[in-house]
Amino acid sequence: MKSQMRWLLIVLVVFVWGCAQAPAPASFRDLSFAPLEFQVPEMERLTLDNGMRLYVQEDRELPLVEVTVMIGAGSIGDPADQVGLADLYAAVLRSGGAGNRDPDALDSFLDMRAANLSAAADTHAVTLTLSLRSDDLEEGLEVLADVLRRPRFDAARLEIAQRQALEGIRRQNDDPGTLARRVLSRTLYGQHPLGRSATADSIMSIVRHDLVAFHESYAHPNNLWVGISGDFSRDGLLESLARHFGDWPAAAVRPQEIPPLAAETPASAWVVPRGLPQTTILLGEIGIDKDNPDQYALRVMNFLLGGGGFNSRLMREIRSNRGLAYSVYSFYQVGRHLPGLFIAGSETRTNAVLEVVDLKREIMTQMRDTPVAEADLSLARESLINSFVFGFTDPHAVVAMTMRLDFYDYPEDYLRAYRDHIAAVSAADVQRVARRYLNPDRQMLVLVGDVQDTASELAARGMRVEEFSLED
Repeated sequence: MKSQMRWLLIVLVVFVWGCAQAPAPASFRDLSFAPLEFQVPEMERLTLDNGMRLYVQEDRELPLVEVTVMIGAGSIGDPADQVGLADLYAAVLRSGGAGNRDPDALDSFLDMRAANLSAAADTHAVTLTLSLRSDDLEEGLEVLADVLRRPRFDAARLEIAQRQALEGIRRQNDDPGTLARRVLSRTLYGQHPLGRSATADSIMSIVRHDLVAFHESYAHPNNLWVGISGDFSRDGLLESLARHFGDWPAAAVRPQEIPPLAAETPASAWVVPRGLPQTTILLGEIGIDKDNPDQYALRVMNFLLGGGGFNSRLMREIRSNRGLAYSVYSFYQVGRHLPGLFIAGSETRTNAVLEVVDLKREIMTQMRDTPVAEADLSLARESLINSFVFGFTDPHAVVAMTMRLDFYDYPEDYLRAYRDHIAAVSAADVQRVARRYLNPDRQMLVLVGDVQDTASELAARGMRVEEFSLED
C-alpha cells in the first residue's frame, strides 16, 4: 500500500512539474493545434441500364434508410401564364395517390410504417425524399416506384394544393423580409422566370392535364438522380431496385430551356410602404454562377464583408459599434446555370434608414479600395475551411450533396479541391473581386416599412425612387 502511495506521489509531482514548465498562453490566439485532417467521404456511383443514376452509401449506425430522388425539371420551365406549375406538380405527385392506392390509402400506408415521403420543386428540379425503417425498405421502394411511374394526380388533391397555394399568395406580403426579397428578385430579373412569382390567376389556370404532361415529359429513368443511404445490403438494394425500376424504359427527354438574362436595369430605390416600427433594407445586384472561377475569392471577400457574423465589417460597424441593427448580413447566391444575386440586408428603425444605407455603401467602397489586412484574411480563410467539415456530419447529406453537384455539372473534384481553392485566396484576389462584383453605386435598393420620408430624401439626392405595386 505504501509502495502504491509512493508511486502516486511521484506521478503527481511529475505532472505538476510538467505543467509548471509549460506556461499558459497569454491569449487564446496563441493556442496551437495539430493540423486538421479531413477527407471528403466517398460513395459508390452506379448507372442502371435504363440510365437511372444511383448514389449509394451503406450506413449501419441506425436501422433507417433515406432516399432522395431528383427529377431533372423545375420551375424555370413554368409558362409565363402558369407560374407555379412545377410546385403544384410536386405537391400532387406526393399527395395524389399512386399505383393501386388512392390518396388516402397512400397516406395510411406511409403513416402505418412511420415513413415520411415529401416532394418539392425548385428552379431546376423536383426533389422527392423518403425516410423509413430499414425493415420497410422493400415496400418503400415499391411505393416510390408507384409514385414515379404510376402517379394518379387525384383531381381533389389538386384542388386542395391550389387552395393552399392561393393561401400562400394571400399571405406572401405578411413577412417584410420575404416581401423585400421578392421585390428585389423582380426588380433585378424582371420578367425572366427567376423574377416571376405565382399569382391567383396563374395557379387557377393549371389543370390536371398540365401535371400529367409535365410528368410525361420529364419523369423518365434517364432523367432521374437517386441517392440512397442507410442500413441495407448493397447487393440486396440493387436487386430491389432492379425489381421495381429495371423494366422502366428510357425515353427521349428534351431539357427545359433556360432563357438568358436581360440587360441589367438602372439602379433605383424601390419602396413598399407598410405600417411597421422598423424598415427592412436590401441592397442587391446580379452576381455570379457556379462556373465563375472567382467564386472562391468572393466567398472570402463576402465573409469579411457581411457573411462572417461578428467577424464581418457590416455587423461590426452597424450593430456592434453603432447599435443601428440587430442583424446585418450579406451573401452571394451562386447560381447553378445563371448568375444568382448578391444581397446585403438588415432591419433598422425608420429614422436610421439612410444612415444604415450610407454605412453599407461606405463599407463596400472600403472593401473595394483598401487591401484587406493579412490577419483578417487568414481568419476568413480558416473559418471557411474549418466550417466546410460540418457539411459532412450527416451521411445522407453527403450523398444528396454529391448527387446535386453531379446534377448541376460541378467539376468532379469540386469538394476535394474546395479547401485548397479557399486557402489560395490572396489579399489582392479579395480586392480584385470586390472591385469587379461589388458595385454599391449600381445596386438596387429595396425598402419595406414606413418609408415615405426616406423616399423623399432619396429623391432629393437625385436617386430614382419607385413604389412597388403589391399586385405585381
